[in-house]
Amino acid sequence: MTQGELVTIPARRGKAVAVALGRSVKIVNTHGQQVVDTWAYSRDDMAEFMSMEHSRASFSRYIPRLGDAFVTNRRRPIATLVEDTSPGLHDTLIAACDRYRYELLGCASYHDNCTDNLAAALKELDTASPEVPCPLNLFMNIPVTEEHGLAFRAPVSRPGDFVVLRAEMDAVFVFSACPQDIIPVNGENCTPTEAHFAVVG
Repeated sequence: MTQGELVTIPARRGKAVAVALGRSVKIVNTHGQQVVDTWAYSRDDMAEFMSMEHSRASFSRYIPRLGDAFVTNRRRPIATLVEDTSPGLHDTLIAACDRYRYELLGCASYHDNCTDNLAAALKELDTASPEVPCPLNLFMNIPVTEEHGLAFRAPVSRPGDFVVLRAEMDAVFVFSACPQDIIPVNGENCTPTEAHFAVVG
């Protein structure tokens, strides 16, 4: 894999990549309506990972803005949002989908899910996660309602929109092109699509 080379995150699947301190990863919403679950781990210790709970406390909001640094479960910066061409709606609240989520949604047989995609992607790098952290759900549109509820809505991102995350330590990033096709988080037509990423900088 060369610098700037676009790598496909296949629809309903995951990919992982090591990113050195100071380099960045560009995540592209190729078709515009695809949520990309995103995790980051310390390359030196997979028990240290990007934490949405700790990050929300660090930047004091639940939707990140340019310049915000996501921190780990040890409260160290791991990734900074340095560029975003989308309307800026990303979710930090919702857990990765898993077999249990789809069972509750009525699936009687196996359904692809982001939790399994995380494990499969890390296995390709001969590593594993000790747990499943809450992901940064890039492009996911989960507004808080006036009644303090959560709404699951279609993304407002456009084809080709991208974000750039700069690694603040040697890290392993993992991406899942979310396979959700029952509720409209991947667009009103509920059709997951591929996305892309590239290591840049």
